[in-house]
Amino acid sequence: MIESIIEEIRANRSFLVTTHENPDGDAVGSSLALAAYLRRLGKDVTIHLCDPVPDLYAFLPLADTVVRNLPNRDFDVCFVLDVGEFSRAGRQVTECKRIGSFINIDHHLTRDNFGAINYIDPSAAATGVLVYRIIKAAGDSIDYEIAISLYTAIITDTGSFRYSNANPEAFAISGELVATGINTWSIAEKLYESQPRERLELLALALSTLTISERGDFASITVTLDMYRQTGACAELTDGFVNYPRSIRGVEVSVFFREINSGLFKVGFRSKGKVDVSSLAATFGGGGHHNAAGCTVAGTLDEVRRKVFAHLERAL
Repeated sequence: MIESIIEEIRANRSFLVTTHENPDGDAVGSSLALAAYLRRLGKDVTIHLCDPVPDLYAFLPLADTVVRNLPNRDFDVCFVLDVGEFSRAGRQVTECKRIGSFINIDHHLTRDNFGAINYIDPSAAATGVLVYRIIKAAGDSIDYEIAISLYTAIITDTGSFRYSNANPEAFAISGELVATGINTWSIAEKLYESQPRERLELLALALSTLTISERGDFASITVTLDMYRQTGACAELTDGFVNYPRSIRGVEVSVFFREINSGLFKVGFRSKGKVDVSSLAATFGGGGHHNAAGCTVAGTLDEVRRKVFAHLERAL
């Protein structure tokens, strides 16, 4: 599979690199790392995201070159990274007729095999790990610019190596990336020690909605559109909110309800391992990993909560 990808890279000239809507650290980091590698090879590369690069990751190399509007031109190959469902790449990509072929690189357990090549490995800690494997298999080195983005991809998707996906490979690769000379404290400071005030104000409101089940085995928090208006915050500042209920002793699954539009909620799940939340999310048309998944559910907040909690009760 990797050899086929390397052959496609060598045989083609123009590449589009993209990832999913509301991109996280792995999505942004793996995309920018792959783009940097392709450019180093002298390829014509366009990086496209259907949503803006979150300010949190604006420090990464090439982040300022990302475009939101797909250029009206042909591409030999489109790399789609970290996208469990093809639709999450956005309509500009999924409906584009000027792309020769798609290469799907992902580590989600639930996924679409939409590419001419589908390099999927759920055992990988992050999609950035798969990008690393491709570069190394091609016999090429990891330079400073690529290392920063790959390290960010891995550290964010493993929760700073706290999650169960922080396997020996993730640590080994990260050690090699650190050896290139990247400043791990500088990266950590930008990711975790440079929060805008609005995020904490929004978190305070979200935590005030904390609910815990009667048995104490699941808990949830909520962010509404009105909370955004009160604080001046935006959706990208909610990254990581879902982890707070999971930190409660005895809680096996945390749920984060985030209002997208009136009558529509994004629902995020995090599990400590007992419950496969990817299966739970799949019942609502979503997906993800065993311990981290999400979906979109229509209805009022009370209706959505009742639907989700009923399924969660059965799962537990």
